[in-house]
Amino acid sequence: MPSTYTAVSYGQTLSPEALDQVRAVLADHGCTIVSEQNRSHPGFETTSFELSCGQESNAISGQEALTSLRTALSQATAEDITTAVVPNSLRNAARKFIIMDVDSTLIQQEVIELLAAHAGTEAEVTKVTEAAMRGELDFAESLHHRVATLAGLPESVLAEVGAAIVLSVGAERLVAQAKAAGHVVAAVSGGFSQILAPLAQRLGLDYALANDLEIVDGHLTGKVTGAVVDRATKAVQLRTWSGESGIAQDATMAIGDGANDLDMMAAAALGVAFNAKPAVRRAADAQINLPNLDVALALANI
Repeated sequence: MPSTYTAVSYGQTLSPEALDQVRAVLADHGCTIVSEQNRSHPGFETTSFELSCGQESNAISGQEALTSLRTALSQATAEDITTAVVPNSLRNAARKFIIMDVDSTLIQQEVIELLAAHAGTEAEVTKVTEAAMRGELDFAESLHHRVATLAGLPESVLAEVGAAIVLSVGAERLVAQAKAAGHVVAAVSGGFSQILAPLAQRLGLDYALANDLEIVDGHLTGKVTGAVVDRATKAVQLRTWSGESGIAQDATMAIGDGANDLDMMAAAALGVAFNAKPAVRRAADAQINLPNLDVALALANI
């Protein structure tokens, strides 16, 4: 494993005993701690361990070493403390690219469920959404099924739903602080552009993409127009937008909660599961298990 990583431990509180466990795991994996930094954030604390990890001892080179270290760290400490191993190519980049899912990540709700409540189909739609986010259903097929239940709703419900959206804790700070530091922030959603576009404008996002609900004569038709924004599209947008911004892929971070986010999380230098489904947590490079997007700022060193 190259000497290009920082281990970031975070939790609402960090006990000396838990941090000693982290230090022991790092040592067992052939990593020397070059420096430590403790910081307090809104609602949580972090300790960052800058690492030098050589080939001696029981260290293993490459991705295998990284996976082994991340697994050991996840098993070593209490449930209320998490340690992420973050590439310094991201943490030290002069400009970083951050891309987020929207529903249950940038915002606290699932927009399709808010719309379905107006159509009286919320229970059905919620069941399908949960299965899709666990990866049990094809996303495009599940989207068409759910959107079909919205047919006949007046266009005015979009404004009502938009007004009911609640941002995740730390979302505004994440976007504002990242952009103030010169970084690029994007959102890509399997939801709907009619909701995301005004939200993106409000937050000042650099890029945003979602599905377009078809509207005819002031009513939803129960269809989306154009290609569905699915998991493959999300990964494509990460590469496209970061490239357009002149930011290398090793300085990118993707944050999401569902199976639809796995491809963009895999494409990023750091894929972060935000209060995610178990399968997504297992696949992620890092986890945020607090309802607080400020943690992403700490991981990316912003």
